[in-house]
Amino acid sequence: MSKMDTQGMSAPLSPEEAAKYKGKPQEHKPWVVKPNRLFTETYAKELKILINEVLDEREHKKRMEGPYDNVEPLPPSYFDTEKFKYYVGEEEPPYEDWSQPHFHAGLSPDYKPQYYQ
Repeated sequence: MSKMDTQGMSAPLSPEEAAKYKGKPQEHKPWVVKPNRLFTETYAKELKILINEVLDEREHKKRMEGPYDNVEPLPPSYFDTEKFKYYVGEEEPPYEDWSQPHFHAGLSPDYKPQYYQ
């Protein structure tokens, strides 16, 4: 007589094998829960880029109005789609981050104080 285990869908066990597992609690790993977010990963990435661009643009305007000699122009915005056009089959042009880590407040590197004395 054949038997079908509808719970585990496992093959029938011999009495020795069944005795080996009888009364032994089976350990289960806890379920991994991936939280649902309102925004997709791509949307969140673009939102971060937008926020950083707004803050960098504000910083750039302060530099332009301030006493800085060597303020570089900002690269094209990530959201300026005209600057990031590309043909099918090609890679999208790389986005240049707006942060200017090499910027140091102060005088221009061309400034020579001995020249003015």
